[in-house]
This record gives sequence, C-alpha cells and structure tokens, in this order.
Amino acid sequence: MVGKDIYQKLVKGYTEKQWGRDCKDLPSFIIKRLPVRFTYDNNYFDDPYQGVPKGGYTQIVEKLLEGIDVELNADYFDDKEKWDGMAKQIVYTGMLDKLFDYCYGRLQYRSLRFETKVLDTDNFQGNAVVNYTEREVPYTRVAEHKHFDFGKQEKTVVTYEYPATWTEGAEPFYSVKDDVNEPIAQKYKALAKEKNIILGGRLGDYRYYNMDAVIERALEVVDEYVK
Repeated sequence: MVGKDIYQKLVKGYTEKQWGRDCKDLPSFIIKRLPVRFTYDNNYFDDPYQGVPKGGYTQIVEKLLEGIDVELNADYFDDKEKWDGMAKQIVYTGMLDKLFDYCYGRLQYRSLRFETKVLDTDNFQGNAVVNYTEREVPYTRVAEHKHFDFGKQEKTVVTYEYPATWTEGAEPFYSVKDDVNEPIAQKYKALAKEKNIILGGRLGDYRYYNMDAVIERALEVVDEYVK
C-alpha cells in the first residue's frame, strides 16, 4: 500500500512489537485501520470530527450511569447465578471464551503494560500521543495527558505503553483475530445467541474496534433489541 521505505520505517517494527509476531503472520485487515492518502492532511484518520470529549470520557460515563445501580470490584464469575438472576437480559463485554468456560478452546489475546511518570516540566513532547515505530524501542507510544484536555499545570504526566503477551490473570486488551481464532470465536458467538446473551466491546465481540466503531456497534445493538 505504501511502498517498502514507509513500510520499513513506520509500519513493520510498530506492528510486530504490538502483536508479538512477524507481519507476514498477521491478517491484512489490521493495517487497513491506517488510512493512506496523498494529501497534506496529517490527521490520523479520515473522519471529519476527531478528538476527545471535553473534560474526558469520565464525564460522559457518569452522565450515562445517572440513576443506574452500579457495583464496582465485583467479579461476575465469582457468583454468576446471582448476577444472572438479577435481570432478564445479560450484556457481556468480557472475554468471550471465559463466558462459556472455554468449552470450545481458548482464544488468544494481547495485553499491555503501562508505566506512568510525573515529570518536572510543563511540556514533555508537545503532543497528546507520540508513536515509536522502531522495533528496538520496547514501548509503542507515549501519552502526555495534559494535551488531551489542556491545563496550566507546571508539571506533566506521561504514560509509556508497552505491548505484552497475555497470560492468565493479566488484562486482555486486543483479540488476535486470525484463521485459528475466528472459527472458535464464531462458535462462542452462536452459543451466546442461543442463550440470548448480548455481546459487546472488543472482548465480547472479539473484534479490534476503534472507539467510534464500538460506540456505533453498541447503538446498533440497542436498536436491534429495543425494536
């Protein structure tokens, strides 16, 4: 799509450390998330509106949950019968295979490790996120949070993001959607439909969603069930 020079400098190293495998072993749809255009538009995506909600996502979530009972630090699988008995409909956004006790086998995931630092400067990198495409650099990107919602703090907070192999007990962030995992995922999805369980999110749908796509999918699911 972009030629060998750009592929070697910007795509190959970043992609391989993100997914922990050689690019030739990855499905082609992964790279299609990055737009290719021959213009001077330096935005990440082609969408007409791009950004983070004013005040961050926390305010949106708080308003969405107004008047709704929320219980934190509760593990659904510790008392599944209790939670299932509380409502007529279950919406599940966790690991798809874990929902059915891995009856069709285990799906693969990728994880992340975050390292956050408070720096004695008002500006570390001048941008919200800077990607590091070299394979030799262990982290994929650095986020400087003050640039998402501008402030006048004298110090700054930055987070280094390291890709990691998912192991039991770690938090899964990405599904590994390939020819091995996809048939297994489809079996679990069929079982969820049979049991009238609504699946959602990256883990429940076992899909690599961006934020806009996952919100769009959630609204589609609501329309399906409201009708």
